[in-house]
Amino acid sequence: MRRSLACISGGLHLAAPVVMDHVSAQDIISEARQVAMRKASLSTGQMLLRGALAGGILAYATSLAMVIISQGVVPIVAALCFPVGFVMLVLLGLELATGNFALMPVGYSAGAVRLNEVWRNWTWVYIGNLIGSVAYAALFAVAITNFGGSNGGPLGDQLRKVAEAKTVGYMSAGLGGWAAALVKGILCNWMVTIGALLALASRSTIGKIAAMWLPIATFFAHGFEHSIVNMFVVPAGMFLGAPVSISAWWVWNQVPVTLGNLVGGVFLTGAALSLAYPQRPTSVAQIPAA
Repeated sequence: MRRSLACISGGLHLAAPVVMDHVSAQDIISEARQVAMRKASLSTGQMLLRGALAGGILAYATSLAMVIISQGVVPIVAALCFPVGFVMLVLLGLELATGNFALMPVGYSAGAVRLNEVWRNWTWVYIGNLIGSVAYAALFAVAITNFGGSNGGPLGDQLRKVAEAKTVGYMSAGLGGWAAALVKGILCNWMVTIGALLALASRSTIGKIAAMWLPIATFFAHGFEHSIVNMFVVPAGMFLGAPVSISAWWVWNQVPVTLGNLVGGVFLTGAALSLAYPQRPTSVAQIPAA
């Protein structure tokens, strides 16, 4: 009898506590405020480095999508594969400006970060994303053309086609094209920033991956405009000979899409969810205004 009780007691002692994998929406927003504080504390060098790495990884995933599309596969397959880049950069703790367009306002609304810290993060991370994306675009163009020995084949054709559509295509529509790029940027970053927040929706790696995958695949399948993705696609097309100028890239794509991404991230995700799930008392220490 004693032995039986000892076995039961030992079994109870060794039993691991049950840990819930799911994180509530309220706790996601609370954690996002803490994430904003950590991002605000990064040095300029760290923002540039982490931003450049994130830009390069996202560009790598975009080139994967272009490879899939150039092979004549149904485009939805590319959309299902594209999120690998977003997942990798988030799990590594890298910096993506479009995600930060929502995360930093969540922190600001709670008084966890100052306005100048928000703009500082957005600026340096965006520059870092640009450096990494364009650098990868140059390396990619060299790789698929054998240092200019060919035109890149079907993959090169696909990139030139996409780069032209994202710039000259909008330019040919005039103000309506510029406005379309803006709206596509808004709709795109609504889902991208939802993905950035859903990275906090699980305590397990596999749970985080699944949660992030859903909105990122959704935006890509719609063909909406992501400013960091375009930092690779348009320059890559230009390196491969697409008839696109730097001014056309920025005026007709990069500027309106970035503004759209900013609006979508700040208002549709950052502000909206901060209002939906207000800060709990004492959850974040208040920082006095500068």
